[in-house]
Amino acid sequence: MRESVSPKPRPYHHGDLRRALVEAACRLLDAEGPGALSLRAVAREAGVSPAAPYHHFKDKGELLDAVAHEGWEKLDEAFQAAGAEAHGVRDRVVELGVAYVRFARAHPDLYRIMYDRSRDQADMPEHVHEHEGSAYQRVKTVLLSAGADPADEEGLELATIACWCAAHGLAEMSVFKKFEPLKAALGGEEAFLRGVLGHLGVYTRHA
Repeated sequence: MRESVSPKPRPYHHGDLRRALVEAACRLLDAEGPGALSLRAVAREAGVSPAAPYHHFKDKGELLDAVAHEGWEKLDEAFQAAGAEAHGVRDRVVELGVAYVRFARAHPDLYRIMYDRSRDQADMPEHVHEHEGSAYQRVKTVLLSAGADPADEEGLELATIACWCAAHGLAEMSVFKKFEPLKAALGGEEAFLRGVLGHLGVYTRHA
């Protein structure tokens, strides 16, 4: 059970209030979980008046959308750092997948909010798909470097979704107890993650 202990509020002095509120929300989320998030609690954490958040967010839903956006940005950063020294397409795909699982494990509540806020929207947040440095676009870039046909937009999109779903599924299932013997045989958690991701398509590549 998570301890309900929040870091000390960081008084807001000047600058970007909206940014300060989102950062305060992320701190509360990490410390106390999603149940602790409210506009009043975020204002207190940021060191501003209870009315201040309403200058930027009309309700808690808009605040959660901003927090989710921050999560996608953090995932982008994790992908940017992943595989910097990886050689070859296979290794790059594996490193991106490992980075995804690490992110999901390190920020479980933020990870849930990112998908909860996207699930019922007609479109994913614009920057997720359109920003060339986004995590999603990085997967596409790797597939293109592997020889995917850029003219086959539908096929490229399906392949990108397949890779994304593989990492998403691994993040959900890799904690299952049944995999513990295999992890031990392979040499630990990291070896298990790389082993699973490295076997994507092994048995269908030449079918």
